[in-house]
Amino acid sequence: MASKPQKSLETFSNPYTDRDYHIHMEIPEFTCLCPKTGQPDFATLILDYIPDKKCIELKSLKLYVWSYRNEGVFHEAVTNKILDDLVAILKPRYLRLMARFYVRGGIFTNVTVEHRKKGWEPKSLIFIEKSMCQSNTRE
Repeated sequence: MASKPQKSLETFSNPYTDRDYHIHMEIPEFTCLCPKTGQPDFATLILDYIPDKKCIELKSLKLYVWSYRNEGVFHEAVTNKILDDLVAILKPRYLRLMARFYVRGGIFTNVTVEHRKKGWEPKSLIFIEKSMCQSNTRE
């Protein structure tokens, strides 16, 4: 096998450091083990961040996420650990990670954690009023 799980994350230089822009990722194949039963827990990770000087390299993120497959860890702990590792390497302006765990014992669990760079404030959104669609077809 050419690839194997790893805890190291890689980055590349943000090509547009002068601008705030939003990067959204969905990672639907996250797996870890329940520390009480050893049974697998499955989740979709939803990662949103505004980079500063660095962006995450996707293959390294995939291998990093894969590294949790055989680890017994509580949902709250693993979500916070992943956030801490991403913040440590990226030092982003903003980062939010949501872990949406699938049902176990009739309970869905969502854990959301955030980081804001000290002093960073988001720019206000510009609301553009929806205009009437001009089309040559009927709706």
